Amino acid sequence: MVIQSVKMAWHAVTVNKLRTFLTMLGIIIGVAALIVLVSIAGGAASSVTEEISGMGSSFLTVTVNDDKENPLRLGELSDFAQPEEIEAVAPVSRTSVTAKSGYTSGTMTLTGTTGSYALIQDFQMESGRFLKNADIENSSYVVVLTPDTAVELLGRRDVAGESISLGGRSFLVIGVLDEESASSLTGNMGSVAVSTDDGDSETSVSLEGYIPFSTMTRIADNILDVTQFYASAASEDTLDYAERELDALLMERFENDEDAFTVTDQSEIMEAMENVDNTMSLMLGGIAAISLLVGGIGIMNIMLVSVTERTREIGIRKAIGAKKRMILLQFLIEALLVSIMGCIVGIGLSWAILRTADLFIDSMSFEMDMGVAALAMGFSALIGILFGLYPANKAAGKKPIEALRHSA
Repeated sequence: MVIQSVKMAWHAVTVNKLRTFLTMLGIIIGVAALIVLVSIAGGAASSVTEEISGMGSSFLTVTVNDDKENPLRLGELSDFAQPEEIEAVAPVSRTSVTAKSGYTSGTMTLTGTTGSYALIQDFQMESGRFLKNADIENSSYVVVLTPDTAVELLGRRDVAGESISLGGRSFLVIGVLDEESASSLTGNMGSVAVSTDDGDSETSVSLEGYIPFSTMTRIADNILDVTQFYASAASEDTLDYAERELDALLMERFENDEDAFTVTDQSEIMEAMENVDNTMSLMLGGIAAISLLVGGIGIMNIMLVSVTERTREIGIRKAIGAKKRMILLQFLIEALLVSIMGCIVGIGLSWAILRTADLFIDSMSFEMDMGVAALAMGFSALIGILFGLYPANKAAGKKPIEALRHSA
């Protein structure tokens, strides 16, 4: 009985292909929107999470909100590295300057810090060295470059000992980071176009350099004292202990005012990102689900039209012995077939959209979430059953004599 009902339902679905396709269109769009939107949200969240993870997970970021008219000096930072749970402390300040070398120039992001920054970020050098205490004490005009910056400004990576102009001052390049260390920071500073004197624009890259914090206070008018610094824990297991120790020292330094500073760690940022990702996925999934519901209404509408058109057929089937449940099952299967076929086409369409987006957008990875695809399939089947139930029940409830009297 079921096999016969499926065969008859399939015949009814395929006999009018254009109408069937138009009926499926709402389901196709709804499923494609659901999968694509949720995949994009997941891809964006994964991209940001990878960048955050690449910055390390065992250090704390301290931001001074109110210095109580007693600015935090560079010399005081060593006090925050005294607890055994804290491995290293380094100030962080950033500014943008014009970098020039020969005929090449561009906007570079400079980070003012100390040698401990390399330990906190787990930097490795490709050539030369990172900042030393002597550079800080003497406010030396020295800079450490990323590999891409060295290539764009000087044409090669091995540039230790060369000089470049930063903000109109001559800086000695003392080292170049390796590719892996630089890649963990690329994207955080943004990309800028490097230009030559003849006006031609070259490939956009992110120009980055690291100079002594003491030198930064000389060349940047708006940077005088420490307003932000990083503190690394001895290990990820001691991060919570390090945070408590740091909180205690900061409370003592800033007159027991907990609003004077903020301490954050990477795990808090990642947790916040996960919450945002979940919220965005639910919101986008809800929006797409509305399209599926509209598609379900379209199925019900067409099925009601089909029932009216096939009233005489229903009467003949009942007259030769077809039971109510057989008629009900046939029309229910028709609605389910339309819904499932629309879902399959929608999944295929979403796969094509994601693959195309993956080819043209390098900053994010787009992968189809098979869990979402399975959810879409189940939801589509449910919609087919729910919105097909009323037309099927209406068809099954027709009386044979009245159906036979209906003119085709």
